[in-house]
Formats: sequence, C-alpha cells, structure tokens
Amino acid sequence: SMVFTNIINPRAELVKMDQVRPTLLKNGASVGANATIVCGVTLGRYCFVGAGTVVIRDVPDYALVVGNPARQIGWMCECGERLDEQFVCAVCGKTYLKTESGLHKK
Repeated sequence: SMVFTNIINPRAELVKMDQVRPTLLKNGASVGANATIVCGVTLGRYCFVGAGTVVIRDVPDYALVVGNPARQIGWMCECGERLDEQFVCAVCGKTYLKTESGLHKK
C-alpha cells in the first residue's frame, strides 16, 4: 500500500477543501510499498518510487527516487529495469537519450 495526501497541512477538525491539491501519476509510474506522495506533485512516465520513499516534489519521467525526502539515484527503463550509465537497458535493449528536458526513449 501507499499513501497519497490531499492537503499540505491537514487538520481533521477543520474543513480545508479550498486547499486540496491534485496529484498526477503519469502512465507507467510505479510506487513502492509504504511510500507517501504529498499532494500537488506529478510522478512522471515510467518513474519508480522506492518503498518507504516520501515524495515532496515532482519526479521526472523514468527517474528512480528513494529516501525521505525523495532523491533521484538513477533512471529506469519502461520494462522496469534500472538503466546503466549509458542509458541502455541490459534486459530489453531499449536505449534512452538524456537532454536538458530529461530522459527520452531513442
């Protein structure tokens, strides 16, 4: 299981519907067990959030993030395997290109 928050500063006894922020999970995003996703963030396409991670900022497409708060430690392939330093998947052979705007499939 995982947790999604819907407001930044929750208080059960106060009505704060005006503070609800949307959270977006894009196609292929994976979220590990006991991860917490704070409201208002976007999880990019095929990103991978490790178990127990606390996400407080947007996660780029294909990024691998872990920790509290989440920090990026690598990149993931669409098939779910970690990419090597040349952005090549050893399992399926897909290759990726890193640009200023992020990681993209070749």
